Amino acid sequence: MLVLTRKSNQSIMIGDDIEISVLAIMGEKVRIGIQAPRSVPIFRREVYVEIQEDQETGEASGDVGRALEGLKSDTG
Repeated sequence: MLVLTRKSNQSIMIGDDIEISVLAIMGEKVRIGIQAPRSVPIFRREVYVEIQEDQETGEASGDVGRALEGLKSDTG
């Protein structure tokens, strides 16, 4: 794991297309922004784990897939 220290208004690059920016620091909370191509899915870890578990058990329905597509289009 690479560990970096960043201050507010600083960022890191992942490859050529993904930029992670520290927008604000409020106590123990850090507000980050992610700029990436629309083709790159971005989820909070707990949501990602839930999606993976649903896919493994075969419970993912068309409605969930459409909802996830809607979420991806709203984040860009």
